[in-house]
Amino acid sequence: MNKVFKALNDATRRDILKLLKEKDMSAYDIAEAFQVTKPTISHHLDLLHQAELVSSEKRGQFVIYSLNTTVLDDLLNWILNLKE
Repeated sequence: MNKVFKALNDATRRDILKLLKEKDMSAYDIAEAFQVTKPTISHHLDLLHQAELVSSEKRGQFVIYSLNTTVLDDLLNWILNLKE
């Protein structure tokens, strides 16, 4: 769970998750939405992938990223259980 909190602690990574909520995207398409370098976006995607907040699939020469809501469901359940 520490990796999830670390991943969510950055505004750019949260914005990437918002983009992926709308549709699956390649790293190139994600990078086009930000004013940072492509290696920086790759680093953010790697941290999101390590936290299992995104999944990736190789399609031809592209890697397509998707939002993984399972981890978010687990996190919300954990938070709600703290309140009880």
